[in-house]
Amino acid sequence: MSMAEVCCDSAVVVVGAEAEARARARAGRRRRAGVEGAGRWKAGTGAAVAEEAGAVTRKRRAGGGEAGVVVVAKRHGAASVAGRRREMEDAVSLHEAFAAPAAEEGVGVGAARCDFYGVFDGHGCSHVAEACRERMHELVAEEMGAGAAAARETASWEGAMERSFARMDAEAVAGRRAESGSCRCEAHKCDHVGSTAVVAVVEEGRVVVANCGDSRAVLCRDGAPVQLSSDHKPDRPDELERIEGAGGRVIFWEGARVLGVLAMSRSIGDAYLKPYVSAVPEVTVTDRSDGDECLILASDGLWDVVSNEAACEVAQACLRRGRQRWCAEAAALLTKLALARRSSDNISVVVVDLRRTNTL
Repeated sequence: MSMAEVCCDSAVVVVGAEAEARARARAGRRRRAGVEGAGRWKAGTGAAVAEEAGAVTRKRRAGGGEAGVVVVAKRHGAASVAGRRREMEDAVSLHEAFAAPAAEEGVGVGAARCDFYGVFDGHGCSHVAEACRERMHELVAEEMGAGAAAARETASWEGAMERSFARMDAEAVAGRRAESGSCRCEAHKCDHVGSTAVVAVVEEGRVVVANCGDSRAVLCRDGAPVQLSSDHKPDRPDELERIEGAGGRVIFWEGARVLGVLAMSRSIGDAYLKPYVSAVPEVTVTDRSDGDECLILASDGLWDVVSNEAACEVAQACLRRGRQRWCAEAAALLTKLALARRSSDNISVVVVDLRRTNTL
């Protein structure tokens, strides 16, 4: 038995009456030990938990623990943890069947059911990431619906995603902030706030990924990782050429940074760094196969310390255990692995079941 298989038990997520009983028992033990407030995970189901994840994490963080939230669903699981950062600036978006089918079967990209998943890694403040969580799936659904007959072509997917990201970026630059008590920046500093965005639309036969920034999407297929996005780092040769062609500079200050400030070359928001920092996503369209096991979306808090191969190995170990909530177990275990490897950033992970036995 591998180490990953042994460790899977530490990421088990329990819900319902059993979870409440365990929580009461743990609370009693903490009171007796004088460490009340040191809890780490809150488990729940559905989109409601995802929408409240940021607020819950910040509240738990104030209690002195490495607070985290786990989301459990049939087809997916997600986990977010503030880690060693003072504030939680990541946001996760989970929307099954987010796009209504077209009126006529086979017409438009919305003809078949689509699920939407996204990870948004904010910087400067959390409000751009939270705005992406609230709005991005709506914008993608609108642009998908506008695709008409040719929308199932790869080029049309690229156009729909580029328009969605452009609209999201315009809202962020205009200073549109999420209705949240977490925003801590002053209104005149909104142009110094931004977020990465990696989103996936999962159809019955394909996975469409759009990425802007250094979050990442990895497909686990036949036991091996297939990276579906490329990190937008300022020293990536083509990105460096684009930045310098626009009149900007990449300065090495604790790593490559645009104008010595931002450690990524594409993002939503960051108005003060345009046009050097772009909001145009790179889009991949991948046909699903019988060997597909899962899709992992995560912020760089995971990928900075965990390789694609290691992430797939952890997910497969949880899958082999045969538990219904294996996606949530894998997401939680990956965040714990990143913490154990001393990731210094917020960590958010989404794991989506792609097995043919769970086709949409």
